[in-house]
Amino acid sequence: MTQRSWLVAGLVGLTLAAAGPVAAQTVPAGYPAAYKDVVAGAQKEGKLVVYATTDSASAEPLLKDFKSLFPFLSVEYNDLNSTELYNRFIGEVAAAAGTGDFLWSSAMDLQMKLVADKNALVYASPEAQHLPSWAVFENQAYGTTFEPLVIVYNKRLLPADAVPKSHADLARLITEKPDVFKGKVTCYDTEKSGVGFLLTTQDAAAWPQYWDLARAFGKSGAKYYTSAGAMMEKVTSGEHLVAYNIFGSYALLRQKKDPNLAFVNPTDFTLGLSRVAFISKTARHPNAAKLFLDYLLSKRGQDVLANQSLLYAVREDVTGPATAAALKKELGDKLRPIPVNTSLLQYLEQGKRLEVLGKWKQSVRG
Repeated sequence: MTQRSWLVAGLVGLTLAAAGPVAAQTVPAGYPAAYKDVVAGAQKEGKLVVYATTDSASAEPLLKDFKSLFPFLSVEYNDLNSTELYNRFIGEVAAAAGTGDFLWSSAMDLQMKLVADKNALVYASPEAQHLPSWAVFENQAYGTTFEPLVIVYNKRLLPADAVPKSHADLARLITEKPDVFKGKVTCYDTEKSGVGFLLTTQDAAAWPQYWDLARAFGKSGAKYYTSAGAMMEKVTSGEHLVAYNIFGSYALLRQKKDPNLAFVNPTDFTLGLSRVAFISKTARHPNAAKLFLDYLLSKRGQDVLANQSLLYAVREDVTGPATAAALKKELGDKLRPIPVNTSLLQYLEQGKRLEVLGKWKQSVRG
């Protein structure tokens, strides 16, 4: 959708807020005429409850722009880690008293587990046609971003000859330069972080030598965290020198505040993760959730997402450094998207999950 189309939608919202009736209003270009009923329904609901793993600071430009389009909506934005989000939603489902409306998480496997367990509303977003096929699952789950997993480092403190360019390079350097890397490497805690577990399984699937890297982490006395923010804070302070598997979006945002922080997209392969969104089947405000999903996937929303929130747009018609188009130009076939589908569930099966965790714990013991 064009930016003008979403401006029209915003004018519709402003008119509705003042006048109420929607039947005569224009809907965004390319949308079905019945979309006016979604807007009218959202106005009646008056509220949207979002559960998200995206930091509030990163989400703020999106929320501000969305509210400017639909000022009749009050947005409750809950910034949670991936495990908290999953457990809160499961608890609400068990209580059978209604749930949050919109779930937006970087733990792609946990999101797909919730979808597979029939918790998602089937909704064919008018914006789906503009997404890559791997980012749409049965009109239930949508990939909203395309974020590279990068290696972050402190360029002021890390010697130039110790800056890794690839996964294999990182494993080699940690092994060959123990004096540089001892206690100075950090990554997600695979056991305690939902995102960390997902990235471990995807790394191992893409690169069988991943376990050599995990063993190198263990031998170097690497430290493990559940928060990317904590890891980057440790790198900028100099307590650690390198952080592995950081979302490129978070690295870009932090780099704006600290010029000593730098990062590389691994040249052997770079995983592209997507924040998966779905609308709860038992949402209290389903129409408001539809508006937010369509906004996130629209060209206007994706432009804000890429160029203000720095979350990397999944749409290829959005321009700027934090976009799928820019990544493809830089990395070509070395860029590997993690698809939004049920293949992610294989590692959540209890036996498989325990096998991965056991192998990880054994490797990082050093």
